[in-house]
Amino acid sequence: MFELKINGKTHQVEVEADTPLLWVVREQLGMTGTKFGCGVGACGACTMHIGGTAVRTCILPVAAAVGSELTTIEGLDHAVQDAWIKHQVPQCGYCQSGQIMAAASLLHRTPEPTDADIDASMSNLCRCATYGAIREAIHSAAADLAAVKRAREAEEAAALEESTETAPSDAGASP
Repeated sequence: MFELKINGKTHQVEVEADTPLLWVVREQLGMTGTKFGCGVGACGACTMHIGGTAVRTCILPVAAAVGSELTTIEGLDHAVQDAWIKHQVPQCGYCQSGQIMAAASLLHRTPEPTDADIDASMSNLCRCATYGAIREAIHSAAADLAAVKRAREAEEAAALEESTETAPSDAGASP
């Protein structure tokens, strides 16, 4: 029996320790957004996040995932998903959940990736060859995330400034 924390929920599964995580998630838990592609960890269709890092799960034994935070495409809430739609990335769509998971992991590690960063990190295969659109979407998501971060920082700075201005002054107080 293994306990897995997936998308914020705990699941108990009874499988062999060497069962690939992909099959546990798809067959035992019914989360079918993550796809099977090659079965040897080459194509990336099976990509999930383990502790925020993109991992190919068709070759990862379920036992290796115990105690980690797992995220599937069903549990992802990321700007890259909006960018995928905005830039009309999917063609057949089969690889897209893995591509999105890999892109979100890249943006977590490298918030402002260059084309070279994208090329080095995005090793998932796309049989429709939408690599140009994938790159555009990643840059777009990076820009959107940066704008959100700047807005959040501006709000925090304004709140700090406001609290400093309204705080009672210690000037003239006796020790």
